[in-house]
Amino acid sequence: MQDTLRILSTKKLLPCQKDLLLHAGFQMVEADFIKVEYRDVDLSQVRDHLIFTSRNAVKSVLQHKGCGALKQKNCFCVGKKTRALLEQNGFNVITYTDYAAALAAEILQKYAHLSFTFFSGNLRRGDLPDTLTRHNIDFNEIESYTTRLTPHEIKTPVSGILFFSPSGIRSYLEKNTINDEVCFCIGTTTAGALEKITKNIVIANTPDVESTIASTAKYFKKI
Repeated sequence: MQDTLRILSTKKLLPCQKDLLLHAGFQMVEADFIKVEYRDVDLSQVRDHLIFTSRNAVKSVLQHKGCGALKQKNCFCVGKKTRALLEQNGFNVITYTDYAAALAAEILQKYAHLSFTFFSGNLRRGDLPDTLTRHNIDFNEIESYTTRLTPHEIKTPVSGILFFSPSGIRSYLEKNTINDEVCFCIGTTTAGALEKITKNIVIANTPDVESTIASTAKYFKKI
């Protein structure tokens, strides 16, 4: 691998994550292509069980002064880091999956008799709520955070781009194009947003930042 390879991360990484790229011999550019704003949510209509498909939803609920009462309710979530954040803050997680569609299937198979509140973001996909609606699962939805696109023009040439969400891809494409760059995606949902844009897509083995970085190092090591 050449030391001159430069990677763009479409969100600013933690120091430990950035070190993984630097120690692998990459140069890097990073910028936040989306901004998350937590909302003041009304918790008076929360059902018996809670659904979280992102850490941002958890963080939003945690800032609410009434969140302590929710810890008596069982949680269903997407992502091991979402699960970890919930458990670190005293919530009990019944089950978690890597993707929202898989969580919807799990609920249909084992928990269809329960009632749920889904804490979502404004740009959430329909995989989970649409499935629950089609199968008449008792649930309501509370929009707990807002994702805003914050596009940047990247003038420095890069060999690879790290993408962590479909909204990050939308934001990137507002001021940039994808040509020969290899796109490293945190998961299949993110990769799906690139299907009509490029064929140079590598999907991380597990949907987290560290695995996305590892897939980047592995890919360029082979070249």
